[in-house]
Amino acid sequence: MAQSSREIKRRISSISKTQQITKAMEMIAASKLRSAQETVVSTRPYYERLTNSLGTALRAVEQAGEDLPEIAQRRGDDTHCLLVLAGDRGLAGGYNASIIRQAEAFVREHPKTEMVMVGRKVRDHFRRRNRTSLAEFVGIGDEANLRTAQDIGHVIFDFFEHRLFDNVTILYTEFINTVTHRVTLRNVLPLPEQMKVVKSEGPEPLYIYEPSIHAVLETLVPLYVNASVYQALAEAKASELGARMNAMRNATDNAGELIRDLNITYNRARQAQITKEIAEIVGGADALQS
Repeated sequence: MAQSSREIKRRISSISKTQQITKAMEMIAASKLRSAQETVVSTRPYYERLTNSLGTALRAVEQAGEDLPEIAQRRGDDTHCLLVLAGDRGLAGGYNASIIRQAEAFVREHPKTEMVMVGRKVRDHFRRRNRTSLAEFVGIGDEANLRTAQDIGHVIFDFFEHRLFDNVTILYTEFINTVTHRVTLRNVLPLPEQMKVVKSEGPEPLYIYEPSIHAVLETLVPLYVNASVYQALAEAKASELGARMNAMRNATDNAGELIRDLNITYNRARQAQITKEIAEIVGGADALQS
């Protein structure tokens, strides 16, 4: 029983050290999450305003009876490019697993799909399954970086211009709050039809496009692709940090519960040992008296 007590104390000490680590990781994720939330809040209005401006330009082309620029025209629906935004590290609950599961479902539904992978977890997963990619971006950190988003956007837009695929979709995790995150597919190219829907009431302002409406669109479309990537990357990073914070909090709570159970087991074992020793002493005393 004494040996068993030592083993229990050793387990309690080991779990306590693990609990300290998970608590520290929770606090680190929480501190980074505040900055990531601010980035998400600041990027959403910019992205919405940009899509509204692009929609206004598309409606102006239709009203003028002109053809859209080649880059803004719809193509076939056979070939796809899927940009997958996942994490470089684990310890984030089911964050990476849900992204990978949705990516696999998309590839099964659209066999002619080329992938651009962001994050070591998704890259390693598809490498083990001999799945190639057009480009890979790993080690980008816990913050959404505008330069990285522009590099990703330039790669995608360049391949799209050279007709390597007809559709571009971003797979990321939308940040709802610190607990809720939603895996989302965002169609980027060709330009979604809902862009042309007027979202404001009343007459639409009259715009003058210089040097021409086509030149404006040719400038706006690459900017829209880069903004879509950056906004999705900001959402994904905030979701990853929120998932990691919740996972580490759950791990800390579970460690605390396990320590309490082990303390109860230890006290019971110690009480049983003391009771046994008292019984042996009483038995020895009775034997001497007889």
